[in-house]
Amino acid sequence: MNSSDSEPASTPPKAHDFIRDIINKDLEEKRQTKVITRFPPEPNGFLHIGHAKSICLNFGLALDYRERLPGSGTRCHLRFDDTDPIKEDTLFEDGIQADVRWLGFQWDGLYHASDYFEKMYEYAEHLIMTGKAYVCSQTDAESKANRGDVKTPGKNSPYRDRSVEENLDLFRRMRKGEFPDSAHVLRGKIDMANANMKMRDPMLYRIRHTAHHMTGDKWCIYPMYDFAHPISDAIEGITHSICTLEFENNRELYDWVIDNLIEYAKFPSRPHQYEFARLSLNYTVLSKRRLQELVEGKHVSGWDDPRLPTIAGLRRRGYTPESLRAFCADIGVAKANSTVDMAQLEFHIRDDLNQKAPRVLAVLKPLKVVIENYPDDKVEELDASYWPHDVPKTGTRKLPFSREVFIEQDDFMEEAPKDYYRLAPGKEVRLRYAYLITCKEVIKDESGKVVELRCTYDTETKVGDNPVGRKVKGTIHWVSARHAIGAEVRLYDRLLSIEAPPTGKDSEFLNAINPGALQVIEGCKLERSLGEAKPGDRFQFERQGYFICDEKDSKPGAPVFNRIVTLKDSYARTQKK
Repeated sequence: MNSSDSEPASTPPKAHDFIRDIINKDLEEKRQTKVITRFPPEPNGFLHIGHAKSICLNFGLALDYRERLPGSGTRCHLRFDDTDPIKEDTLFEDGIQADVRWLGFQWDGLYHASDYFEKMYEYAEHLIMTGKAYVCSQTDAESKANRGDVKTPGKNSPYRDRSVEENLDLFRRMRKGEFPDSAHVLRGKIDMANANMKMRDPMLYRIRHTAHHMTGDKWCIYPMYDFAHPISDAIEGITHSICTLEFENNRELYDWVIDNLIEYAKFPSRPHQYEFARLSLNYTVLSKRRLQELVEGKHVSGWDDPRLPTIAGLRRRGYTPESLRAFCADIGVAKANSTVDMAQLEFHIRDDLNQKAPRVLAVLKPLKVVIENYPDDKVEELDASYWPHDVPKTGTRKLPFSREVFIEQDDFMEEAPKDYYRLAPGKEVRLRYAYLITCKEVIKDESGKVVELRCTYDTETKVGDNPVGRKVKGTIHWVSARHAIGAEVRLYDRLLSIEAPPTGKDSEFLNAINPGALQVIEGCKLERSLGEAKPGDRFQFERQGYFICDEKDSKPGAPVFNRIVTLKDSYARTQKK
């Protein structure tokens, strides 16, 4: 049995949010006749679930309005804002493309900010010639000291009044590679007393003698993000440039760049920036720096470690693209930041897998049970459905039943209270799909640990053939010892043991990592049908949770299963207790 992984994103339901209100008004008032959005990641790391929200919004808008405006040219671009060659790599680009596709989306054009480096350089010279930019030769420390703060205006650079001719000469020599890194920068000439710190003569270009993964050694000066981003949007005809709230202060600079170039550049559109609340999720961390610290410090196994909120990690954990899209649609698009409960994400994966994951039996901590009155050479093939009665699917398999079976250690208690309905000395329970058994004897090792149970079964109590009509309150799962598949099972839980990551020292953050976020259990026993499981197949282990056959570490004859999520949200209740 296999559960499908990625399905193309369908046209979403007609959502209602302030971004769509803005777009609808633009269309109604004829300011726009089509909608062109973009998802602009920097190729310097792996995407996380916060990016998934932005992906779903930008690509979802294109899907939505393409249906409403057929033939209009409505689309969504994937553009890599690759302006910092020190941190960027094609490895990250390949991973980002894979993540977008896995989420079910396909871009209408693949672009790079580096595609426009020549145009950006031309536009920078135009700003110099119109007195809107100058070459500054202050050191980094001097620039920082003269910048001021939110209460104190900045001081003009001593190089602010260089002539146009001198600025052009220096800028062209910067391009030719005549100066070392940090010797000069190009700055916009705006206002060092501006209340918005982003507008205090912002840096537009810097020298960086580093090869670029797309352009090689062609350039040794590179544009800053705040210069490259609005120009890229304008060249591509983006109508609605949608960012998260931390870029709100950048909007004024975004507009300044566009307004001072649009007449000269003849951009095909005048894009506008709009900000929405970024995703914040409790019991995990979405800071790129913190995630990098976890990976590079070997606190996790890599960017796709299932404990991480990266899309690669969630995919390996077993989350489905449909569940992430449903989660993003559920939390919506808001103007104010807030923290979303991890339980909301877990609800959507349970809801999705309930209809997709076939039910099977797996014993994670096995305890041997010998059914003394069952013939040693007998094997019965019992009928078992993959699906409960409330899931409209069909499919069954045969479960072998023999004299020796494994049950969960937690399903036996030697000194059981009155309301304990699982197996105990003298007590009777139902084996799922099989018979009633009664515990007659407990076998222990030298240390006193229970290692085996001796039981008897009632031949007249087979499921579906129970003439005596006798019922018991307890039903437990099991697997035949003779036919069981050995496996390693990894129980994943929340990354952090506290709701919000500490903002102080690195040691405080590392101490907040949940020590129980990964438990590796070896020697697990799975039902026979799971011997055919392929990497990526998802199942519900009855009474245990939802699991996926790990795509990297599973081998034929040696499967590894990752727990995706428990069957119920018991985390909050456990924390309170």
